[in-house]
Amino acid sequence: MKLTTLAAAVLSLSTGLAMAQSVVTIAHVGPTSGAIAHLGKDNENGAIMAVEELNAAGVTIGGQKVTLKLMTEDDAADPKQGTAVAQKLADAKVAGVIGHLNSGTSIPASKIYSDAGIPQISPSATNPKYTRQGFKTTFRVVADDTQLGGTLGKYAVKTLKGKAIAVIDDRTAYGQGVAEEFSKAVVAAGGTIVAKEFTTDKATDFNAILTTIKGKKPDVVFFGGMDAVAGPMLRQMKSLGISAKFMGGDGICSTELVKLAGDAVTDNQVFCAEAGGVEGKAKEGMEDFKKKFKAKFGADVQVYAPYVYDSVKIMVAAMVKAGSSDPAKYLPALAATKDFKGVTGPIGFDAKGDIIGGALTLRTIKGGKLEELAVIR
Repeated sequence: MKLTTLAAAVLSLSTGLAMAQSVVTIAHVGPTSGAIAHLGKDNENGAIMAVEELNAAGVTIGGQKVTLKLMTEDDAADPKQGTAVAQKLADAKVAGVIGHLNSGTSIPASKIYSDAGIPQISPSATNPKYTRQGFKTTFRVVADDTQLGGTLGKYAVKTLKGKAIAVIDDRTAYGQGVAEEFSKAVVAAGGTIVAKEFTTDKATDFNAILTTIKGKKPDVVFFGGMDAVAGPMLRQMKSLGISAKFMGGDGICSTELVKLAGDAVTDNQVFCAEAGGVEGKAKEGMEDFKKKFKAKFGADVQVYAPYVYDSVKIMVAAMVKAGSSDPAKYLPALAATKDFKGVTGPIGFDAKGDIIGGALTLRTIKGGKLEELAVIR
């Protein structure tokens, strides 16, 4: 082999290695199929938007310009599929994972990411257990069910003046968790739980449990679950003549609920809390995000897209600060995040990986739209 040919081969090899090293793969996982695919796609779009913006602006890590690549996976909101996807991402040695959407998928997947040393930021999993397993790789950017369910329980008794309260959950980690915290707060505030019923996250017929609940004459019905179930439930409540206030967590706090429930919802009947929220001047940034999002995807933000967007940017900021996309090297920088200025507000993590001072936004449906009542920290 001639020297020039050898030199060309070496140059070609080194160029190929440089190109390989310049791509940093971040994964997003959410349910992009199934009953809550609209929420999963909303999340995925938030990740797409963040990655495209970062690539357009240019990202330099450790003195080298990099291109971010987004790997997207569907967990169908199913724990088994969620763990299968997590193992796939661990085997692929992705630099980090944004997801999963549901607590029921995020919790089992977190063990796999922890074992692989891959940082995971959930934009929406609210079950307290998620960050209380002792994993150093686990983070979330929203308040948990202790705060969310507790706030709603107190609101049901103190503000809505609910005395007799019925609780339904969908048997998922999220649904059971938020319903349990809500129930504890109701009792602590002086209210009475007159019925506890459960369904599944795929159910469509609630007549049996609603008939039982109707006999208890509740002032408030709380549902721990997602909008895909809450919509049909509200319709059946109306057909049975149940006029109680209807409450739920962030799982029902979506624009899709208005469509799913249709004319079964009257003004100020539905109350929910989104695990996040912005106040004052920060609202301008959130509104700007929503406008850009709609212009890009032709759809309104459902709930979590801004939190996914911030999660991607926080993860990449940690890589830049650490000068490396190697999970072992940038994980300490991610854990040390204290005042990241996101579109969802300031973000910092405590020792467990929970957001510090997480906000809650209380909303109601009025005039066929979700309307903000208050932001609580």
